[in-house]
Order: sequence, then C-alpha cells, then structure tokens
Amino acid sequence: MDEDYPRSKRKKSGISYAHHFHVEIFYAVINLQLHEINSHFDVVTSDLLLGMTCLNPVDSFANFDKDRIMKLAKYYPSEFDDNKLRDLSFQLDSFIVYARTCDSKFVNLKGIKDLAIVIAKTKLDQIWCHVYLLVKLTLILHVATASVERTFSSMKLIKNDLRNSISEEYLNGCLVCNIERKVFATVSNDAIIDRFQSIKTCRVQL
Repeated sequence: MDEDYPRSKRKKSGISYAHHFHVEIFYAVINLQLHEINSHFDVVTSDLLLGMTCLNPVDSFANFDKDRIMKLAKYYPSEFDDNKLRDLSFQLDSFIVYARTCDSKFVNLKGIKDLAIVIAKTKLDQIWCHVYLLVKLTLILHVATASVERTFSSMKLIKNDLRNSISEEYLNGCLVCNIERKVFATVSNDAIIDRFQSIKTCRVQL
C-alpha cells in the first residue's frame, strides 16, 4: 500500500496507494454521503437529531455537547423560557460530571430510554428536573414527528378545493378517521348507527 499509485505509465505520481484510497476515494464517498444527508434534512431536523445524539449515554456520554443540547431545548419555548434555559445550562454542567464520575448506574446504558429510567428510579429528576424534562421530550420526538408526517400524508388524500371549502372541524373529523383507521375499524356499524340516531335533530343555517 506504500507503493506509488501510477497516474500514467511514464511519470510517478508520488502518491501511495494508501493515500489514494484514503483521500481520493474514502473521503470522496464520505463527502458525498454528508451532502446527501444535508440535502435530505433541513436545519431544524438536523438540530433536533444532533441534540438527541448528544444526550445519548453510551460510552459515558461520549457525544455530549452542551451547546447542541441547549439548541435542542430552544425548540421547546413553551417548556423552556429564558430563566429555565439558564437553569438547564447549570444543571447540564453538574449532571454530566455526576453521571460520568459519581454514579455507576449510568455506566453501560444502552440509550436515552435507559437514561430516563435511571434518572426516575434514583429520584434524580427532582435534582435535575430540566435535564429530565428534556430527556422525556427527546423520547417522544420520534412519535410526534411520525404523527405529523402521517397527518400531512392524510391531508393529501383530500382534494385541495374541498380542503379549502370545508370547515376546520369537519376537516379534523375526516383526518381523525383516516389517521386512526385501525381504531375505527374496531367500531361496528351498529354502534355508529345508534350514535347518529341518538343525536337530536338540529337545523343548520345555510
């Protein structure tokens, strides 16, 4: 691998095979993959994913990055106002020191779910309440994202002109029936008929 990589039959390139495969092939493939990932995910999604990774407890929080975690918390303004963000910053400093050096329960954790369980069982959520809240929000992020994507996919099934003309309440009803179709499949037709028959007659003003 240390031999020169020939670029032509007449001249030596001065570049070894190892350098050629490492720089010109391996790095090129990595750059291509990074470009594809960056084009696939927007800035918000990237910040969320990177923030989640930084909370992963594997290998003694090897990916811990306070700045990225704080950026993740800023996407939850209802839960973290300016004062709570400041408290979170202090809590992260003390929490990471404790988790890495003071408590063996944080060793060999496999993921964020295990981290949440350990924090709750050891009552550490009372000390680092903001850290625990952010961990819980991270756990439901996958579910929330999938639910939003499912909702938008369902909206595409409704024609644009119909979607613009019907009321929001009626649209929500249509979407619920489609999104939660597995639940509605368990409801019998007789139950639906009985439900409508029990509704009082009302007049709608046109």
